[in-house]
Amino acid sequence: MRPLPVPVFEGLVADALDEVPAELMALLDNVVVLVEDRNPEEPELLGLYEGYALTERGWDYGGSLPDRIMIYREAICDICETEDDVVGEVTITVVHEIAHHFGIEEDRLHELGWG
Repeated sequence: MRPLPVPVFEGLVADALDEVPAELMALLDNVVVLVEDRNPEEPELLGLYEGYALTERGWDYGGSLPDRIMIYREAICDICETEDDVVGEVTITVVHEIAHHFGIEEDRLHELGWG
């Protein structure tokens, strides 16, 4: 489908973040969630977590720039047929990338149905 306008898509990302349990959101540490059109190196990528998972942070972590969760608007819209499909895919992608922050790897996410 044709990409949704940026403000509409950002609203869907915000709605997906609102669906994450408050207990988990409280544990997100030094993370920013951003919307971009596409990943320049992998245009079909739906989302990306860049940073240090909580399981990888040691005593020397302090002072680091925020981790980034990127949600790619055009790539998600490319694989969806309807706006409802986009809503579902945004939610899956947001949860998937937040899970990486907690140190959950791709294989485990697929086992859990979030891949």
